[in-house]
Amino acid sequence: MKPHVAILKTDGINCDQETLYAFQKAGGLPEIVSINQLKNGSKKLCDFQILAIPGGFSHGDDIASGKVFALELITYFKEQLEEFVSKGNLVIGICNGFQVLVQMGFLPFKNLGTKQATLLHNNSAKFECRWVNMIIEKSACAFTQNLEGQEIILPVAHGEGKFFADDDTLKILKQNSIVLRYCHDSKATQEFPYNPNGSLHAIAGICDPSGKIFGLMPHPERYVEYYQNPNWRRNIKMKPHGLAFFEQAITYLK
Repeated sequence: MKPHVAILKTDGINCDQETLYAFQKAGGLPEIVSINQLKNGSKKLCDFQILAIPGGFSHGDDIASGKVFALELITYFKEQLEEFVSKGNLVIGICNGFQVLVQMGFLPFKNLGTKQATLLHNNSAKFECRWVNMIIEKSACAFTQNLEGQEIILPVAHGEGKFFADDDTLKILKQNSIVLRYCHDSKATQEFPYNPNGSLHAIAGICDPSGKIFGLMPHPERYVEYYQNPNWRRNIKMKPHGLAFFEQAITYLK
């Protein structure tokens, strides 16, 4: 059976349609689910196998990026979320969705309500919007199995993307949870503009130790058709790099 995917929508989320299309193209059965539908019970998380929190500016990114949405999810759905992941279902947070997962404590260690990392303002103090290169690291991540070692290109668009955590947290992440690193000449880098935000250890995406919760700052849903690459005329036969993330998730659950 094709996995059912909940594309979670609230005020300010604006990448829901692209994420829906990406999961459809990958072979899933996605639908956009409003936070209000979960609140009134007309939709339930237990009816889905993948939860996706798309990019955007949830609730205007008041206080801090993703903070209000994170508080809303913990307040109303903490038990549902814990049950959802306990069944082996998958979660992905893209850009603002990554910020939400970190604010919730879902990343890096699935400790809902306990924040153990953060995504700070970019070192440039500007909103960075362009295509960047990354290396897919070997990790536990269900979304990148069999993709390790590949160098990919995806667009970023964020003002608060600098991943930061204390040394103890980073030490644990290095074991099997760093999924993506910004790179230049096939090597991870802190150098701007290749690293668009100054993330520690060039981190662009992480997963929890189980590999089933994945957050990343770049937008894979914006590169699922070859012509979405700005140089598509030169790479017309190249498989879109973002599509593989969604395909791997669908394959993992089949």
